[in-house]
Amino acid sequence: MPFSLVIVGRPNVGKSTLFNRLVGRRLALVHDRPGVTRDRRQGEGHLADLTFSVIDTAGLEDSDTGTIEGRMREQTERAVAEADVALLVIDARAGVTPIDEHFADLLRRGSTPIILAANKCEGSAAQAGLYEAFSLGLGEPIALSAEHGQGLNELYDALLPFDKPGEPQEDVSTQADEDAEEIGEDEEEVDAGPERPLQLAIVGRPNTGKSTLVNRLLGEDRVLTGPEPGVTRDAIPIDWEYDGRPVRLVDTAGLRKKAKVSDVVEKLSALDTLRTVDLAEVVVLVLDADAILDKQDLTIAARVIEEGRALIIAVNKWDAAKDRKESLLQLKEKLAKSLTQVRGIPTITISAKTGSRVSTLMETVFKTREIWNTRVPTSALNQWLDDVTQKHPPPLSKQKRRIKLRYVTQVKARPPTFILFTSRPVDLPTSYHRYLMNDLRDTFGFDGVPLRLHVRKPDNPYDPKDKK
Repeated sequence: MPFSLVIVGRPNVGKSTLFNRLVGRRLALVHDRPGVTRDRRQGEGHLADLTFSVIDTAGLEDSDTGTIEGRMREQTERAVAEADVALLVIDARAGVTPIDEHFADLLRRGSTPIILAANKCEGSAAQAGLYEAFSLGLGEPIALSAEHGQGLNELYDALLPFDKPGEPQEDVSTQADEDAEEIGEDEEEVDAGPERPLQLAIVGRPNTGKSTLVNRLLGEDRVLTGPEPGVTRDAIPIDWEYDGRPVRLVDTAGLRKKAKVSDVVEKLSALDTLRTVDLAEVVVLVLDADAILDKQDLTIAARVIEEGRALIIAVNKWDAAKDRKESLLQLKEKLAKSLTQVRGIPTITISAKTGSRVSTLMETVFKTREIWNTRVPTSALNQWLDDVTQKHPPPLSKQKRRIKLRYVTQVKARPPTFILFTSRPVDLPTSYHRYLMNDLRDTFGFDGVPLRLHVRKPDNPYDPKDKK
């Protein structure tokens, strides 16, 4: 296995910029404001022939444990303890600060080897800060510019002793992201075998318990939680196994109404969440039991369905719900009224705090993914088409001619997508199209997942317009 490198330092010294430089992609949110990063983010880093696991962390601040900054520091300290080597980053232009000295002293006391890096060394103004870094007692500092890619050769030399012998293993989760980005609407999807991690995103409004649910699933305090709304900012992917089955679990930032979002960091967080939805297979929408499916929840759900992702609704805080019967009734009515394009969306009542029915939620996730990946043989589809048209023949066209449904085929899964060939596609009424969709769901068990049925006219080889 490759070694692990954790990047630490006080806020706004360029840790996330360096993380993005090492992984070769803009995964972590970067902004001039201090303290943008709050959770640990892991990726596959590369330096020449070195491949390693790299972890971005929140800025180190000397705060009480009960505060959000204190909980962020605890997450960072846990990451340092688990890593093979830590890279302490300081801002060379600002010089060594008392906070740098304080945390350098704490890191020296631990067992994890420390490499010191002075970032933002691209100009002469950083020289004084670079020399000051020797005073931290962590050896000769590496002069870096994460933004411009300078000093990476020296970082390579410092990391080389930690490289473990043997072939580095391919990071399946990163490859899964790259594969998913290459899949377009009209392209054939990558086969989702049992060895391929299930791409699972946890989404919802702020403070509904998404991060608490992630920690409950993992069995540890892996992501930051707290009573403050909007604690999570980055979409945090975590590779995990549930009952021996690989999962890539992604905790996301809470999504508020666009009109209420003015902060630039929150806008970046929202975009990160939406990208996560686009790459997911199954999306769990977490609701508060006492605030069932408000307008923002419906907007999120509609986005998930529009992108063709499988949707599951988890009603959280069920143990503290005031009126359970009324909550379920409201949920059922709003689903039937507002999300008519997908029938039978799975709904699970849970308590992330106590763990109640969390295992039921995960079994539903795997079952829904299986339906989302279903392929139906063409012979079975055309037998269905014969049966359904005999029960309810298509209506007459505007020219008083019978619309002929010739044949149907499935062109892709993820989500299940079909093409129906007919003599007069523009004349097929919306009501009859809906009838076909509903019967298709009933016959082949597609309840709960997005379904697409495109209507087209078959090519005529004797018509010059249809020749390619």
